[in-house]
Amino acid sequence: MVAALAAAWLLLAAAAFAQREQDFYDFKAVNIRGKLVSLEKYRGSVSLVVNVASQCGFTDQHYRDLQQLQRDLGPHHFNVLAFPCNQFGQQEPDSNKEIESFARRTYSVSFPMFSKISVTGAGAHPAFKYLTQTSGKDPTWNFWKYLVAPDGKVVGAWDPTVSVEEIRPQITALVRKLILKKREDL
Repeated sequence: MVAALAAAWLLLAAAAFAQREQDFYDFKAVNIRGKLVSLEKYRGSVSLVVNVASQCGFTDQHYRDLQQLQRDLGPHHFNVLAFPCNQFGQQEPDSNKEIESFARRTYSVSFPMFSKISVTGAGAHPAFKYLTQTSGKDPTWNFWKYLVAPDGKVVGAWDPTVSVEEIRPQITALVRKLILKKREDL
């Protein structure tokens, strides 16, 4: 009887897990140094996911502002997650090693960086397919920004003409809400 009851509970738990909707943190990506990383490690934090490029007109201001945001809000409750992409204007032609060196040397980047990927089209990385499908916004250039809540749901998306400073209040509010919830849970 006890074994049957335990088996029934396990089946119910497995069914509940299987029915859970997919979210951003369910995906895996290769980091800039070639290691496979489960994005699950960022669950419970706010993430700003950005397709970056080293040779774009938006590069300087965005990298500076993204690093300042990471410095001000991260890494316990917030992270910028940078995904280099060469699809728009061929503005990220270098190797992952060269991209990382450029970002760290020029902007003292401390946020997580991932290997160069495609963010749109048939070859788009599955995490970016999820971002575009759930937000309804496909990246059309470098430095598209997707705000992901601690539960992995996309709560905002902005093109590169919208500065990081313009969306800072929304990001800060989401981080503040997360901190207050964690305090309540103590």
